[in-house]
Amino acid sequence: MNTGLAHYRVGDQIETFLLIKSVTKGLTQTGKPYLTIVLQDKTGDIEAKLWDCTKEDEERYSTSAIVKVAGEVMSYRGRNQLKLIRIRLATSQDAVKVQDFLETAPLEQEKMMEIITQYVFEMRNPNIQRITRYLLRKHQEAFLHYPAATKNHHEYVAGLAYHVVSMLKLAKSIVELYPSLNADLLYAGVILHDLGKVTELSGSVAPSYTTEGVLLGHISIMMSEISEAATELGIDGEEVLLLKHLILSHHGKAEWGSPKPPLIKEAEILHYIDNIDAKMNMLDRALKHVKPGEFTERIFALDNRSFYKPNF
Repeated sequence: MNTGLAHYRVGDQIETFLLIKSVTKGLTQTGKPYLTIVLQDKTGDIEAKLWDCTKEDEERYSTSAIVKVAGEVMSYRGRNQLKLIRIRLATSQDAVKVQDFLETAPLEQEKMMEIITQYVFEMRNPNIQRITRYLLRKHQEAFLHYPAATKNHHEYVAGLAYHVVSMLKLAKSIVELYPSLNADLLYAGVILHDLGKVTELSGSVAPSYTTEGVLLGHISIMMSEISEAATELGIDGEEVLLLKHLILSHHGKAEWGSPKPPLIKEAEILHYIDNIDAKMNMLDRALKHVKPGEFTERIFALDNRSFYKPNF
């Protein structure tokens, strides 16, 4: 019985349908072409190599294609890898569709939007509220479907909205503990900080970076969006400047992608909240796939560490 990629162990034999998440072409040391194919289902993904590939293989096995594979789960550098025995494209007779293989956020989209809307409704600063509402409405459909990233954290359908919901709950707890924080500013920063990803990424199925995403990035994209929203709404206060600073600084450091470090306390807290939620998402998903007393696969985004799952 197929329990999903996340539950297979080294040595297990696989014969199932999977979705191609990404494909990369490479050359062996002897100059022979091969494909590195990342395959996914609702529970996770696994890398496979198609050796001695042909031009036809390169055209056939493309991102978002559904394939039927047979192979054996191996271990390579601390991570599971599928040793392919057979692979073919799915046909209409197989009666499988892309949605069958997509992981989705654990909350319904309508519920997430209801939670986020309530935070906007409770904002007392009219300028912050109007800009946040304007941009949220402008991108609502994509916001509720897009992932928060192509890999590492919240990389599933509606992952962006779920990331925001989790961060808002964290932010509320921190504001209650430290009431000197400007709640409106912090909540707006949470809602808007990654909204540029609806332009940076290609969509919810096998997302990749768009041309605009590669050339500008979600931080620059959101800076322009805030400027345009403020102009459209006739807002010209310090709130606009501070919202832009939250966007510019939420990665924390230049080497992590932020043009400016946090220079107001709401920006500092936004960075910590973003980091906490992203890392907890990575850890929870990795630990879910191992039994008590075992270590996870190495998590590249967490310094390539393997984490232990306690027996109690």
